Amino acid sequence: MNDSINRRSRTQQHLALLLAILFVTSTTFGLPQSAPAPARALSATEQQLLDSISVATIKETVNALAADDMQGRGTAQPGGDKAATYLADRFAKLGLKPLGDKNSYLQPIKFRETQFLQTTFTAGSETLKAGTDFFVSPPYSGDENIKADLVFVAYGLAAPFVKRNDLNGIDVRGKIVLLRDGPPPEINKDQWKKAHAQAVVMRTLIGRGAAAIIIVGQNTETLTFPEIADYLTRRQVEPASETEMPDFLPPFLSVSDAAADKLFAASGVTKAEAFAKSQRDDFTPIDLKQQGTITIKLKKTTGTSNNVVGLLEGSDPKLKSEALVYSAHYDAYGLSSDNRIYHGAADNALGVAEMLSIAEVLTRAESKPRRSIIFLAVTGEEYGGYGSDYWVKNPTWKIKEVAADLNLDGMGTEVYGPVKALVGYGAEHSTLGNLMNEVAAATGLRVIPDPMPEEKSFYRSDHYFFVKKGVPGIMILGAPDGTTESWTDRLRKWEKTDYHQPTDIVRPDWDWSGPRTVAGVMLLMGVRAANAESMPEWLPSSIFNRERGTDKPAPPEP
Repeated sequence: MNDSINRRSRTQQHLALLLAILFVTSTTFGLPQSAPAPARALSATEQQLLDSISVATIKETVNALAADDMQGRGTAQPGGDKAATYLADRFAKLGLKPLGDKNSYLQPIKFRETQFLQTTFTAGSETLKAGTDFFVSPPYSGDENIKADLVFVAYGLAAPFVKRNDLNGIDVRGKIVLLRDGPPPEINKDQWKKAHAQAVVMRTLIGRGAAAIIIVGQNTETLTFPEIADYLTRRQVEPASETEMPDFLPPFLSVSDAAADKLFAASGVTKAEAFAKSQRDDFTPIDLKQQGTITIKLKKTTGTSNNVVGLLEGSDPKLKSEALVYSAHYDAYGLSSDNRIYHGAADNALGVAEMLSIAEVLTRAESKPRRSIIFLAVTGEEYGGYGSDYWVKNPTWKIKEVAADLNLDGMGTEVYGPVKALVGYGAEHSTLGNLMNEVAAATGLRVIPDPMPEEKSFYRSDHYFFVKKGVPGIMILGAPDGTTESWTDRLRKWEKTDYHQPTDIVRPDWDWSGPRTVAGVMLLMGVRAANAESMPEWLPSSIFNRERGTDKPAPPEP
């Protein structure tokens, strides 16, 4: 699961905010799950399929993908290529038909990679430490070598309607501008966000010729400064088709609260005093009375990474033109510049293994589903869902005839013990929610509301790109028995120590029956959806209730 939509999320939202400088001129979480569905007992055939799911297959696949020789399955890295080849070989051995490009299992995507060769920042005689005291934020326009005066401008806001002009009497041209992350106390956070006010502030400073822009204390609701720094000092990956940032943009940096004290050392006021003044409507800019020096050297390269796509053709002469998609991202963060391996065992070797176990059952079954089944292992998810976004925009199956996406992704809660409860991300938007409830009831599982709505998990994985394209999608989390607090506490601790870190590895205490249960639920949902007379549908109440293949912009995220 990626952070583009909340945890890693907030870093990506920060990127989106800065990109909005160039393009901006100025939801349902918490809703009840779909209505309970009456239990429809499993048929003998369904029970046989369920019993055929192999724990050995799941375990073998996870261990293979999370092994050191896969080098973290990085997008546009050799380890990612090796993982794609491994999955293509598995698809071939299962008898799936190739559904990539040029009669292969692979759908290549061109990517652009950016790595930092050097980042330095000094203020007067003080040298700040990259990754601890400061980090460089996207967008990255190119190499920089700047030496200029430092000035503090509070929130950088010039807005007569709130009686603020933080730029009063100062010419920021050619200066390194230091500011606080908004909003100021007199402006509501929601109003600030809705007005794209931070982007307006940045655009104003760019327009006035600031040499560099530095934000103090870049923390978020879910990420600390060191956590954001960790993500943004790694290699950055984006599709090669995306427009590169123009050279005229100044560099954007964030400094920690502690490091910011050094920037005020020569000014005659402390950071605390300056921050107190920034709260007042008569604030005037503060000359920090020292120069800053910023050096940035980037290495930009291009490479290719692949989605891996296989097809199980449907048995019904008419319905086989429609296809249900199982998706799971196989990429993790790969190999770092200092040779650390981001193994990605829980996120998301587990999901890929569950998908392969489903493929194994369906390809070996005596009777095949009426609709076709697509197995889609995508790349580039951790950097923003790029693989799934590419597939829905360049589908290897007619997008209007994609019935639904059942996505397998998560953070490993299914290995905490035997799975007894399910969370359905997106269940409230389509008939897939009722289908999940129906299968849960038939298999003795509980369906519970999202216990961590602040994570906004619905927006954070591959199913969401299908949803934006008008295709119903769902992702399922499996949870153990016991109180919700018991396993969410464990999950939150894991997020702080192992999530998107080299330590996301296979553990001896994993309960492998849990992934088998999650795979079983998804298997039964897929079979029932593939055999139904009509494709899954959007609920009339859903904000995503649009036609398949739509090019309309998605509703804004809450």
